[in-house]
Amino acid sequence: MTDSADYSLLGKISLPEGIKKLSYEELDRLADETRRAILRSVSKNGGHLGSSLGVVELTIALLRVTEPETDRIVWDVGHQSYPFKVLTDRFSRFDTLRTFGGISGFPKPSESKYDAFSSGHASTSISACLGMATADALNGAKRKIAAVIGDASLSGGMAFEGLNHLGASKTPILVILNDNEMSINHNVGALSATLSRMLTGDLSITFRRDLRRFLEGIQADGITKLARKIEEGAISFFTPGILFEELGLRYMGPIDGHKIKDIEKALSTAFGYKDRPVLLHVATVKGKGFPMAEKNPENYHSISSFDPDTGKSKKFNGAKTWTDAFGEILIRLAEKDEKIVAISAAMKDGVGLTKFAELFPKRFFDVGIAEAHAMTFAAGLAAAGMKPYFAVYSSFLQRAFDQTLHDVALQKLPVKICVDRSGLVGQDGPTHHGVFDLSYLRQIPDVAIFLPRNLYEFEKMLALSMGYNAPLAIRYARGAPEYDNVPNVPVILGEPEIIDGEGEVAIISAGHIFPEALDLYSLLKTRDVRTALINLRFVRPLNIQTLLNGLKGKKLIVTLEENVRSGGVGEMLAPIISEHYPRAAVHIAAIPDEFITHGKVKELREYAGLTAQQIFAAISPMLTKRRIIRA
Repeated sequence: MTDSADYSLLGKISLPEGIKKLSYEELDRLADETRRAILRSVSKNGGHLGSSLGVVELTIALLRVTEPETDRIVWDVGHQSYPFKVLTDRFSRFDTLRTFGGISGFPKPSESKYDAFSSGHASTSISACLGMATADALNGAKRKIAAVIGDASLSGGMAFEGLNHLGASKTPILVILNDNEMSINHNVGALSATLSRMLTGDLSITFRRDLRRFLEGIQADGITKLARKIEEGAISFFTPGILFEELGLRYMGPIDGHKIKDIEKALSTAFGYKDRPVLLHVATVKGKGFPMAEKNPENYHSISSFDPDTGKSKKFNGAKTWTDAFGEILIRLAEKDEKIVAISAAMKDGVGLTKFAELFPKRFFDVGIAEAHAMTFAAGLAAAGMKPYFAVYSSFLQRAFDQTLHDVALQKLPVKICVDRSGLVGQDGPTHHGVFDLSYLRQIPDVAIFLPRNLYEFEKMLALSMGYNAPLAIRYARGAPEYDNVPNVPVILGEPEIIDGEGEVAIISAGHIFPEALDLYSLLKTRDVRTALINLRFVRPLNIQTLLNGLKGKKLIVTLEENVRSGGVGEMLAPIISEHYPRAAVHIAAIPDEFITHGKVKELREYAGLTAQQIFAAISPMLTKRRIIRA
């Protein structure tokens, strides 16, 4: 629990209502204490640091001009919501951030009455706020509604769909553009470049300030309207505010996002418009108040536990991660084949493509926060003879389901989808767990699915992918592979690996969860249960006959995967096994069909019942019933 004695204001005032009673000098102290609370918790538990440090003053100002229990503040993506958590009702629990049983790293209405909307993916806030405001209008309710969206998220297609509807509807909500010129990596795209150049440029800010001072000095009533027209026209000439104005929003800003009094005044003015929506542009510094994060915002966007004095990670052990290996392997393949190109959706560092981009700048494409566009862009590349590799987190791939089905698979285009962060990802929680990709990719005809158990198989499967002339997805986990001592054998397309075929029990393991299957195999052997062990390797193509040969004579077959049960490997194999071996029992060990909370992967596997000991306990009655183990 957070020690309130370390925080003279946070530990004393009633949150959030007490914020309105503080002087501006006290508010600056409150901002410093909030940053210290965030830094303390994130350095211990990891999390999204830079973006949250950048919006502390904005959060304080919002809480002063709104009634947070009834008004609605929606944080786009949600990784900048830590100050809001601290300053509403979670300061005393903030040290539990992202821990199992503790508070979430993202907004979560079930966690707090102050969280208006659950988020974890980008560009959703405008649509959500418009829906809320429309419902209020239908119900006769009146309250302030604000969407806080970053400049990177604003470039996402869904944000523009929301803006298009919002402007046409003239619904009076506030869109706050938090411009820190960064998302996870430096932003890309024409809109981002325009915002950075024109909205925050010295010329724009100086011109707007001087023009307003001049116009404020004009007192004659007869030219008030003319003065406003002069202001709007001149501002449009020097800024892209005309873009938002033409979409039907009143554009305000840019303002300094670290001066509470200025933000508060601007918010009060913006909320005062009742005839149309307003876009308020606020310029902030990512990592504000922590010099190492200000200097290297990319490194401190999302970080594991670290020493706040040195910035060094406490968990770094030098082990090569799946993501590291992907980047290295793809470089070697690209050196051999000039048609290989790589695509990222604003996640160059996260998916391991930084070095690739440096070595092959003309063959690397970062398309911004636009997974749907990335997939169809890859389809176009493939249709024109290139070999595109789209590296994307599993939970973000969900946003391109239609494009995968319609633009890639339907045309049988050889797009290679490199599905990073598959399975349980840990402390980022349910918005980021990659536990659905096996199920939704299995639904799509002609998409091959590769499941490496270790880095050896990963490299061999990526090499196989080069010559595979159809859509293909390769699934791998977050972090470093868990060690197993099973010798590596050649990888043959579509062939499962029968590691041990003897016994009355068989374990079929799907992908990176293999070490858990190996532990179950060892546990059964200690109980004198002769057990077969099969590494599936492929979901499609899959030589079913080879698999069935390895299952011959088995009384109990256990399938193990880090994916939801519905539509997963177990449900794919169970009817096939039942058709050929009707007397064999099948136990499917998979993620329950529910949204899994946040915590360390080991804790979450136990929560989901996927440890070797838990699976053994679950199958023990079947072992006894089939006289494999004596009662």
